[in-house]
Formats: sequence, C-alpha cells, structure tokens
Amino acid sequence: MKKKIEILSPAKNLVQGMAAINAGADAVYIGAPQFGARSNATNSLEDIEELVKYAHLFKAQVFVVVNTILYDHELDDCKKLIYTLYEIGVDALIVQDMAILEMDLPPIVIHASTQANNRDPKHVKFLKDAGMKRVVLARELNLDQIKDISNATDVELEFFVSGALCVSFSGNCYMSIANGERSANRGSCAQNCRLPYNLVDGTGKTLIANSHLLSIKDLDLSNQLPNLIEAGITSFKIEGRLKDMVYVKNNTSYLRKKLDAFLENNEKFQKASSGRTFYNFEAEMDRSFNRGYTDYFVNKRKEKIGSWESPKSQGQLIGKLLELKANGYVIENSDLLNNGDGLFFLNENNEPDGAQVNIIINDIVVPNTFKALKPGTIIYRNSDANFNRLVEREDSAIRKIGVTLKFTETNTGFQLAAIDEDGHQSISTFESAKEIAKNEESTIPNIKKNLAKTGNTPFIIDDIEVEFTSNWFLPISKINEIRRVVLEQLIDIRVKEYHRVEIQIKKTDHPYPVSQLDFTYNVSNTLARAFYKRHGVTDIEKAFELQWDPGKSRVMVTKYCVKYELGKCARFQRETMGEKVVEPLILKQGELEYKLKFNCKPCEMEIWEKDAELEFEDED
Repeated sequence: MKKKIEILSPAKNLVQGMAAINAGADAVYIGAPQFGARSNATNSLEDIEELVKYAHLFKAQVFVVVNTILYDHELDDCKKLIYTLYEIGVDALIVQDMAILEMDLPPIVIHASTQANNRDPKHVKFLKDAGMKRVVLARELNLDQIKDISNATDVELEFFVSGALCVSFSGNCYMSIANGERSANRGSCAQNCRLPYNLVDGTGKTLIANSHLLSIKDLDLSNQLPNLIEAGITSFKIEGRLKDMVYVKNNTSYLRKKLDAFLENNEKFQKASSGRTFYNFEAEMDRSFNRGYTDYFVNKRKEKIGSWESPKSQGQLIGKLLELKANGYVIENSDLLNNGDGLFFLNENNEPDGAQVNIIINDIVVPNTFKALKPGTIIYRNSDANFNRLVEREDSAIRKIGVTLKFTETNTGFQLAAIDEDGHQSISTFESAKEIAKNEESTIPNIKKNLAKTGNTPFIIDDIEVEFTSNWFLPISKINEIRRVVLEQLIDIRVKEYHRVEIQIKKTDHPYPVSQLDFTYNVSNTLARAFYKRHGVTDIEKAFELQWDPGKSRVMVTKYCVKYELGKCARFQRETMGEKVVEPLILKQGELEYKLKFNCKPCEMEIWEKDAELEFEDED
C-alpha cells in the first residue's frame, strides 16, 4: 500500500479552515476555546464541529491544538474539552503537556507538539511507545537527524516547511514571561524576539545599534519536499494560525502543486485526501506575508538567516529605485506594481519603512505619502492589492471530488447511480411512463449535458454512461432532480462512511530517556509529574512559570547564533572572522538586558538575563 503524504494547513477560524481545504490541504489544525498556544486564535466547539464535517467530506482531517502547559486547576476542564472534541469527530489532538497522557481519555489520536522536546531518536521513540501516533519534529533538525529518528521508530513524522520561525527551540522560550508574565507556553507570547536591540561587547562598546538581532527569516522548504519524504516525513506543516486568508490559501496552494508534481505517477506515495483543486490564481509564496526566506538548518548551517532590518513582511522583490521625481518614484520593474500596492523599503536612516501606491502615471509611482529615498534603494511589495483581491474570492480555489454517473432504465422508470473516486455509491430512482422521443435525434447527448451540471456541489463529473434500450424522452426537470438527489445523498454517505482512526492510550512504564528533568521540560502539574515518575524519572524541576528567579534565568536556547551572523564564528568562519569580539556580548532593549553565551560544541546560543553569573570558555 502506498504511504500517504499530507499537507497540513493552519486554520485561524472556520472560514479559513474551509478555505485551506478548498485550496488543497489534506488536514488543518485549529485552536479550541481553551488551551491552545495561540490565545488569539480560539474557536467555538460549534465551528470546529462544522469544520470537521466539511473536512471529512474530502477525507481531510482536523487536528485541534491543546498544546499549552496545564496547571492543576485546569486539568478537569481540559479532560472535559477532550471528550467533547472526540464526540464532535475531531481526528487528533496536538499536545505538549504529558498530563494529558495520564488522563482517562476517549480513544482519540494524540500527536506530540513540536514543544515536547522532539529532537532526537530516543525521545521520539519514547513518545511513540507511550501511545503517540505522530510527532511534530523540532524545526532545527537537519535531514540526517530526521533520517536517524525515522530509522529508530515507525511513528508518523510531521515537519514545518513554511512560515515564521521561533528563534528558540519550541517550548523552551521564556523571554516573554520573564519580561511581562506572558507565558509563551500558556499561549501568550509577547514576541520579544522581534524587538530591536543594541549589541554591546564586553568593553561596553556598541557594535550594532537598534537592529532586530533575534528576528530571523521565514521558512521555505518547498524545494525540499522530496528530500524530506525520503528522510521519513509524511506531513508537511504550514505555520500561521494568526495569519490572514491570503497567506493560508497562497501557501497551501503553492505547496499543493509542488507536492502533486512529486506524487504524480509515484509508486510509493500518494495524496492523503480526496478531490482535486482548481485555481483561479497563480500561487507564489513571496506574494503573501514573509520576512525573506531561509531553509533554516535542514541542510545544516550554511547561510545567514537573520532578518535584522525588520520583523515585518518585506514581501516580493520589485527592483531598485532609479530616480526621484517631484511627487513619486521611478522604480525598476514598476510595470509589476498596481494602484493600492504596499511598498516596503529601508529609509535613509536604514529603518524599515513603507508607503502605499496611490497611482502610477507615465511609469512614475506616486505614493500616498512621499518620502525622500536614495536612488538604489531596494523596493519590495509587501501587499499586492490585485493578488489579494483575487485570492480572497471564494472561487479562487475550488475543490471537487471526481464522480462517475450511470443512468439506466428500470422496469417502471429510470435509475441514476453515482460512484465517487473513493468507491462510495449513491443510487436514486424515479418512476415514469416511457415515451419515445418524437425527434429521431438521440436524447442521450442532452441528458449527459444536464447530468454534468454539478453547480455548487463538491463534485465534478468525470464520466457519464447512459444505457437505454430506446430513444426515451425525459423532461429536463426530471434529469436535474435525480442528479440533485443522488449528489446530496453522496455527500451524506461520504461523511457517514468516513473512517476516523481511534487509538486508546494505555498507561506504560517504559523508561524515559533521561532520569532528571530541568525546567525546560515544562512540568507544571501533578499529573505530568506522575507520568514522568512512572517512567523512571527521579528528579523533576518545576516549570519556569512556577519558579522563575527574576534577573538570573536562562530564557532561551537557540541554534541561531549572533556571532555567526556577525561573521565571528571560530568554528565555521575561522579563516574570515577577523578580530574576535570581546565577550560577554550583551543585548539591550530599553531597560531589558541579556547576556549571550555560545556553546560551540552543540552549536547553540543561550540567552540569559542580566544578573545571571556565566562562565565563558575559549572556543579554541
């Protein structure tokens, strides 16, 4: 049997979830009323139930994120929520807190969130043996590491391939709560990593001023899909539960086409859901929100990945500013621009700035607010007005399920049978006196023409067969009615016959890969503590949120490295690094101050609060 490969899209709400499915998603992930790691992307249970029905029509799945860490007083409410999600047909939960595995659950599939330390074969295999059907791998992994994990266990592997990147290891960023009591692990990240900082060396000298030194580019692994499949990935995840409709439809459509090209005539892999999408726009990822793109570490460390100029969307490269006019700009490739477009550029102070195109006259781009810029300034379009209007239309991506119709006569009338691409069958009959057509011309072509009219239904007719013993005359109204009945029945049959995988979590006691857990394991309740103890863990530190030591804590660990971005990495850039920087390097933002520590052996950077006492080792 062919292995199914999935595109997994974000659903901010019901409307965007349905749009993602129409655009080709095999599955969507969505937040519930509580316990999701995006507190601004919650949804009612009624909307989730409606999305489930719509998704299942196309054999697409709906995953609900229940991926915050839980406090003891929330455990009962979380359990009740899970039972309700199971009852309304949700396919799986995405969880971080191991307390959920300790609950008496319905037989619902559980996926391990990327926040659950999913970085090495031992931890991933443990989660599989504990009952997890899927693990969302850490974004920082490279292809070799993914292969090692895949070889160690047969658990389904999911990997982010598009969208914004957390600069920290997911689940291990405490910068937000340390600065304002907004916990990222509780769904309220303040995005401190996107703020501007000054970089100060150990002598007090400011090396870089007012730059977004922890802001990194967005992820684009669209050209790596075959390599990732070979490494063991079966689900390609798009980040973005807070993004807009254009982003979701554009990124989903782009990846759908990329994956379909790989799957076509493939003997080993197949699409994970039904139907095919018809597009009225040409998907291009740089035409929706992006900070520029990187492949991150999937091919190991090889390029700079910082987006220091701005954490905002830069969008699509247009060209250079060639000349200033009295009220506008002469821009290279200005024929690509349209009225209403948003422009992004760095102003004369090297600060991110922008303007909106008011009108274009004689190749002069007239903005709504004129700003003096230097010739040579690179101009980007971060809002494409025409593209946005086109993609936002409901008919810009339409998904249809292939159906074959067979229209035959019975002893007392006629019968229409519909068989869809998955083998589901719907049959309807009507009684009618049989009357030979007065015109000798065959009635079959006209019957086929009317049977093929599927309108707003989710079906497209691939083939029609009509078998008559005589040239029977039939009113068009009868043909239309039986077609309508058959296709409506087929919708109900597809939803009713949808097979949801169910797995009952059973308590296990196989050993956890380590016996001591520090605060980065985010243990915040008695059930999670009991889970780890049963699996042999002897020493469990409380979650950061329960024991924060102000001013002295490590708030982040990241594969991203400021010294590498500066060209000062003794490991990779020894021959070109020039003079060493004097440590400790300090990030300053107003009253905030952080020390940077560089662990060159694992190739990681740590960020500590200002009062922490650190020891620094010479890389040489």
